[in-house]
Amino acid sequence: FFFSSRRRHTRSLCDWSSDVCSSDLADFGAVLAEAQAHGYAEEDPTNDIEGFDAQYKIAILSSIAFTSRISVNDVHVEGITHIAKADITYADELGYIIKLVGIGRRMADNRLQVRVHPTLLPKSHPLASTHDVYNAVLVRGYSVGDVMFYGRGAGSGPTGSAVVGDIMDVCRNLRFGSTGRVPCTCFEQKPVLPMDEVSTRHYLRMDVQDKPGVLARIAHELGENDISIETVVQRATVGDQAEIVWITHEAPNANVRRAKERIAQLPVVISIANWLRVE
Repeated sequence: FFFSSRRRHTRSLCDWSSDVCSSDLADFGAVLAEAQAHGYAEEDPTNDIEGFDAQYKIAILSSIAFTSRISVNDVHVEGITHIAKADITYADELGYIIKLVGIGRRMADNRLQVRVHPTLLPKSHPLASTHDVYNAVLVRGYSVGDVMFYGRGAGSGPTGSAVVGDIMDVCRNLRFGSTGRVPCTCFEQKPVLPMDEVSTRHYLRMDVQDKPGVLARIAHELGENDISIETVVQRATVGDQAEIVWITHEAPNANVRRAKERIAQLPVVISIANWLRVE
C-alpha cells in the first residue's frame, strides 16, 4: 500500500507535502494558515503536519491487507515540518515530487514494512498527481498490478458525506440484522520490520566548505557504509560555502544513519540539512 493524503490549497502556494507548484514557493507557516482558513487543516494541525493522521490510517489499512494486527506504535512516522524550499527545488530539478506517504509492504519473508515519512516520488508515479484536497490509496498486488482509489478527503462536503454514509450503513445493518458482515481480519502476528532494516534509496542535502576534496571525503564515508551513489549535485551558495545533494542507490536505513553521523563530524561539513527517502 502507498497512502498519500497531502493537499495543495492554491495554485500560488506550495502544499504541505512539498509539491512544487510554482517558482515562488510560499513559507510553510503561510500555507498552513491558509489551509486552516479553508477548513482543510485543524486548529491544532499536529496530526497532519507531524504525520500522525497518516500513521493511524496506514496501521488500519495494513492490518486489513496483511491479516495482522498492526500497533500504531510500530509504525515509523516522520512529519513534514523539516521540508525546506531547497528540498522542493532540488526534487523538481531531479524529476521528483515530495509527498508525505504512508507505506505498508509485505516482504518475501512475510515480515511487514509499515512507515510514514516524506518521500521523493518520481513525477510519473501515480501518487505524484494527488493534489488539492484529494487523497489516494495505491494498492499493488501480484496478480492485479496497481489499483488506485482517489477522491476528495477534506472540506465540509466530503467529510459530511462520509459521516452520513457511515450512519446509513449502521442503520441498514441494525434494520436487517446484518451486523458483523466484515469480521476482524487481523488474526495473524506478522512481525514489523524495524526502520533501521528498511532499505530504500535516499536523498541527502548538506552544507559544506567549497574546497577541493570535499566530495571525495564524503563519498568515502558513504562507501565505507556500503552506500552507492546514484546522483550528485553541488552548487556554490554564499562565500566559501557550497550545497551538495546526494541521491543514493538502495541501502538500509541503519547504514545511512551511521554514514550521516560520520559525515557530520568531518571538518569540511558545516551541516547536514536534510535526509529523505526516495521511492
